[in-house]
Amino acid sequence: MIDDISGASQDYLKAIYRLSARNERATTSQLAEHLHIQPASVTSMLKKMAATEPPLVDYQKHQGATLTDAGQMAALEVLRHHRLLEQFLHEILGFSWDEVHDEAERMEHCISERMEERIAALLGNPQYNPHGAPIPDGDLNISPSHWLAMSTLREGETAVIRRVRDEDNDMLRYLDKLGLRLNTRFTITDYIPYDNNLHLQIEGQQRPIVIGTQISDNVSVEIITT
Repeated sequence: MIDDISGASQDYLKAIYRLSARNERATTSQLAEHLHIQPASVTSMLKKMAATEPPLVDYQKHQGATLTDAGQMAALEVLRHHRLLEQFLHEILGFSWDEVHDEAERMEHCISERMEERIAALLGNPQYNPHGAPIPDGDLNISPSHWLAMSTLREGETAVIRRVRDEDNDMLRYLDKLGLRLNTRFTITDYIPYDNNLHLQIEGQQRPIVIGTQISDNVSVEIITT
């Protein structure tokens, strides 16, 4: 499906998909910041993508863009390539979770559907990438996430890390250093309302750690009931 869509357009589709998950429409300024491109260039590309047959985006001046049905399916296919590659790089080639995103960005436009199928089969058709993000299946269905932001937890609650946003490699390295990885279980021992800091006791570690909102807003967890 995406063979006839340029790599640049694929990047836009994936960016609009991710930004639209937070807001109803992806604005020109958001896309420019996300893709590190000048706003005028973003506007030009959105107009081109809205004029394809079938159109890939619905673009409205001063209102940003949303994906059409065709654009949504293409975006999910690019996302499947990207997240499968991330899992392949991590599980098979041994890349750390802070390295896989950039490597997958370089490769996602190049692999064929045949290679995608073989990678998926080799990995056992994984549901999630190394950051806990859901991987669209072969029919491009994607599981909805029901996890909570770590920042919503309060004293006495126990949770397990299920997903971490992947845009900040420095944060991923820091989390790894702290021992806050996927499937890590921890308990909130204190909450400081004045600065929203959380005191965490990680299972298996002796010393508690303190986490601010710059991290806790970007980590998703599942609360464990006992």
